[in-house]
Amino acid sequence: MSSLLVLGGTSWLGGQIARAAISRGHDVTCLARGESGEAPASAMFVRADRADPRAYDAVRDRRWDLVVDVSRQPGQVRSAVDALGDTAAHWTFVSTGSVYADQSVPLTEDSPLLGPLDGTEAGAEEYGEGKVACEDVVRELPRHLVVRAGLVGGPGDQSDRLGYYVSRFALAGNGPVLVPDVADQPMQVIDVRDLAAWIVTAAEAGTTGIVHGVGEPTTVGALVDGSAVAAGFRGERVGADEDWLRRRDVEEWMGPRSLPLWLPPSHHGMGMMADGRALEEGLRRRPLVQTLRDTLADERERGLDRPRRSGLARADELELIAELRP
Repeated sequence: MSSLLVLGGTSWLGGQIARAAISRGHDVTCLARGESGEAPASAMFVRADRADPRAYDAVRDRRWDLVVDVSRQPGQVRSAVDALGDTAAHWTFVSTGSVYADQSVPLTEDSPLLGPLDGTEAGAEEYGEGKVACEDVVRELPRHLVVRAGLVGGPGDQSDRLGYYVSRFALAGNGPVLVPDVADQPMQVIDVRDLAAWIVTAAEAGTTGIVHGVGEPTTVGALVDGSAVAAGFRGERVGADEDWLRRRDVEEWMGPRSLPLWLPPSHHGMGMMADGRALEEGLRRRPLVQTLRDTLADERERGLDRPRRSGLARADELELIAELRP
């Protein structure tokens, strides 16, 4: 049994990492503010604000076999490494494919990066640069693993991206559903449970370096098809041209009044991230349709017609469909 510290173990991915580690018999501690959720019942929870210089006082005097950090703020990562880096045998940092300078092309772990953020706190528009700065800090440690994750989906996703289409197909019944005309756009989705389990596996094995944590290569069209199958949808899918959508203020990727997972060509590389290294290091992925079915079950529990963080309200969607079919 190893001692494992999750920095951020009440968040979605962080909580899954903690659960995966507990299931393997590890002694797990989660350090977080606790605002994103609760730590697993079997974990020790240390409530701390990582902006506070005393945040690590309760954990700094223990030798940690494994540390996993999911933060996106360079200041938090720097303070954690300063406080715990000398007593941690292995350190995993969860980064992102958004660190790459050119996201229009297929991406490998050696692709050029954005410049690091010059500061301690990254805003939403500086997400990639902030993660680069975090990576730079972690790479100063002698035994580190940087996992650059792609799109993560599955039950509990508060971004509402992957769950949009499967839940909309379920809500629509026999009614029409609007989809972007981007069927051939590359796409990769990794189930949060598979990513979390593999992060623990890689840490246990002492894996070091930089590795992508991504799903199997597919397309937006295949993902939408799978969502319709998972929901048992037999109604009409109404395709809309990208420029037509933009002229009507429909957003790409995520957020309010969006059609999730649709990306411009400048970002198609996010669906073309190399997975060879991860597979060599033991990554195992469940079929996407299984993730979609489990996501739909979670969406039903939360309410198919609830306000969403990503996607179109049903009324707005029907107005756009009516405009397409006067």
